[in-house]
Amino acid sequence: MSKDKSAKIPTPQPVRGTQDMLGDFADRFAYVVETFERVRRLYGYKRIEVPVIEPTAVFARSLGETTDVVSKEMYSFEDRGGESITLRPEFTAGIARAYISNGWQQFAPLKVATHGPLFRYERPQKGRYRQFHQLDAEVLGSDSPLADAELLVFADQLLKELGVAEGVTLTLNTLGDAASRDAWRAALVEHFMGRKADLSEDSLARLDKNPLRILDSKDPRDRPIADSAPDIDAFLTNEAQDFFGAVTAGLDAAGVAWERNARLVRGLDYYRHTAFEFVTDRLGAQGTVLGGGRYDGLIENLGGPPTPAVGWAAGIERLAMLLADDLIDTRLDFVIALEDDGRLMFAMNALAALRNKGFATEIVATGSPRKRFDKAGKIPARALISIGTRDGEPYVNIRGDDELTISGSAIISAL
Repeated sequence: MSKDKSAKIPTPQPVRGTQDMLGDFADRFAYVVETFERVRRLYGYKRIEVPVIEPTAVFARSLGETTDVVSKEMYSFEDRGGESITLRPEFTAGIARAYISNGWQQFAPLKVATHGPLFRYERPQKGRYRQFHQLDAEVLGSDSPLADAELLVFADQLLKELGVAEGVTLTLNTLGDAASRDAWRAALVEHFMGRKADLSEDSLARLDKNPLRILDSKDPRDRPIADSAPDIDAFLTNEAQDFFGAVTAGLDAAGVAWERNARLVRGLDYYRHTAFEFVTDRLGAQGTVLGGGRYDGLIENLGGPPTPAVGWAAGIERLAMLLADDLIDTRLDFVIALEDDGRLMFAMNALAALRNKGFATEIVATGSPRKRFDKAGKIPARALISIGTRDGEPYVNIRGDDELTISGSAIISAL
């Protein structure tokens, strides 16, 4: 059967929940990444890269079979060899796997940072996509509260360097050590069991395996029950209190403001001590821009040796949305208008010289020579260079930013 050549080929559309970036938002995205790379070097965090795909078990064992991420949101499939693999939904598990499989224990304490795409099948909303991007910082192999404090100071400086710290609050809690958490967990289970008939279906499912998650339930049926649940403070050991006190003292010494949120939790058993979120109301209901905590039991869960660790992650798209509109100057330094084709080689020489000196420069050398100056004038740039001929010699005129005009004149005069 012959194909109907008149049939219209449908216009390809992006996968729902993904985005293409060009221009302003792409520049904002790049600015967040560039700032992160600069700040992480100040704190001695090494760059790390881990694969986009991992064995599914890496995330199932680290995130927990009952979590929404594993049960509802992961992109998992069998490859041709029959192995179940998953597009990474977060960084921490892959970094923990790399720490074990590469024998990086020899470098502990190991401070690492990375950024890149992650994948979750969730309902797209403001600042959230099915392919999204995060910044990530981790400290593996340190049980010192100073590691938690430094990590938080790093995050605070990043937000300040990005110019988004205003209206963002660091909220902080402690989950205690193993003894504290076990005692608190037992008290929570007892509390929730007494109100079992009033809990939502999701909270009932969490009651056996993940009762701490009930505390941050958004379901109106759960809120009165969660709000009346016991706080962890009554169950903290002296050691756990001292750890939290050392973290907060470190923040105070560094001038980082924080607020206590006794309801901030992490549901999985390998989380210990510090839990934190930087939150804002500038992005609607989903107000977390950066969050993390201490996960002393994760690497052991994955089959490695007992290893203390702490880390955080932040959404690049969400940070980019918070940047001030006038923060990024995307103008070129120079734009050259070639008004005489006979001076093309001279203009190309000038273009190369300016770029070699570190100046962002473009050239308008096509179309009608009489219209090139006007065309160049519409390109955002700090200075405009016109190149033509006068009295049989190359003629150069530079107008715009005074400092650039002087620099450009010196460079071109030396040709």
